[in-house]
Amino acid sequence: MSRSPILALIELSTSFRHAWRDLANELGVEIVSLQVGDQVPDRAMLIAVNAGGEEDRALDVLTLIPRTETTPVYLIGGNPSHRFAVEALRRGATDYFALPDDADVLRRTVQTRVDTARESTPQPRQRTDDPFTTIHGESPVLVRVLDAARRVVSHEGVTVLIRGETGTGKELLARALHDGSPRSTGPFVAVNCAAIPAQLMESELFGHERGAFTDAHAAKPGLFEEAHRGTLFLDEIGHLPLELQGKLLRALEDRRIRRVGGTQSRELDVRIIAATNVDLADAVGRGAFREDLYYRLNVVVLLLPPLRERGDDIVTLAERFATELAGRYDLPVPTLDAATAVALERYAWPGNVRELRHAVERSLLLSSPGQLEPEHLTPTDTIGVRRSEGPIPFPATMDTIQVAAAEAALLRHEGNKTAAARQLGISRARLQRLLDRRDESDA
Repeated sequence: MSRSPILALIELSTSFRHAWRDLANELGVEIVSLQVGDQVPDRAMLIAVNAGGEEDRALDVLTLIPRTETTPVYLIGGNPSHRFAVEALRRGATDYFALPDDADVLRRTVQTRVDTARESTPQPRQRTDDPFTTIHGESPVLVRVLDAARRVVSHEGVTVLIRGETGTGKELLARALHDGSPRSTGPFVAVNCAAIPAQLMESELFGHERGAFTDAHAAKPGLFEEAHRGTLFLDEIGHLPLELQGKLLRALEDRRIRRVGGTQSRELDVRIIAATNVDLADAVGRGAFREDLYYRLNVVVLLLPPLRERGDDIVTLAERFATELAGRYDLPVPTLDAATAVALERYAWPGNVRELRHAVERSLLLSSPGQLEPEHLTPTDTIGVRRSEGPIPFPATMDTIQVAAAEAALLRHEGNKTAAARQLGISRARLQRLLDRRDESDA
């Protein structure tokens, strides 16, 4: 049986030890602690140097780590300075991540390395008849989306666009589409188009040749190449810089890419699944998104509902998260009493399923053993507002109420912005500004 990949960790500080443990558990990899000078295990997919307050020392340590073509060296610290990042790359780091700002990018980067490592050493896959069992819930709005996904999952050539608010589970659905497709033995590579600076995005997607730009000391394959014979998940595609959208369209149409600084094209077999929390059709109208790329992506659209519209799924998910997290922290599984269920159902959950999971974890740790106390579940500030009988949160700030009213009207009129604006007694442009404010807060 194949063994799991290894993450080789050199700890100069214990600042981020908990984060590394959680990441390893989530991705199913083994962590091996190393000292400077130790031999790197053959199965190491990457070497991570955990600085966390020891950044100056870490720069010296980087020069002592042997560099190879196949094992990248990532430096993780807390210094957000661009100058420090450049110096880290000069000393031998493959990349530098400043936490907490780069936490999401780091997770996705490590995920990509895990998928690449597993592709090179294939492991037996435990397949189920239904890959969508990882998405929990029985609300009618969710069931309709999953039924549509089941109808297209086996058609590996179909481009899928997943729409939904931040935290609704767009990446989870994309993974299920990959796992249930004929490409399931290939890599699943995910990239958040909103998390990578515009000046680096082209190199991330298409790779670069040695000497293509300053600090390009070696050739590097891009995410398209890493996803060959698998799936490339482009999360938050609406934030892709306009100047790159044409190059992405060309890659999709020609099924070929060219690295930055390169002269030769490379033919690739990649399925694209894209996701967005913005209205791409409206972005086309505003000139923020290419119309031709929109129609290329808008083949099959799956709209994930926000958690506030999923009814009893809120309590069901909370119970599932409570059981899972209690096992992780070796705590008794809590019971959800009536007061807790009411608190869960009355809260608007602007962060959706992701926020719910974090709220359950917080309450589990702060409540008495065996309980989830309502006061620890939902925030008391106005960022996460409570809802009354309808979809408009109250009490809340006026800005929050206005944005929620715009969302509710748009939902009632099934996305027709003209009708929604007419109902609210405002101009269509005013409605769009309210929706843009929502999208900026989600990004």
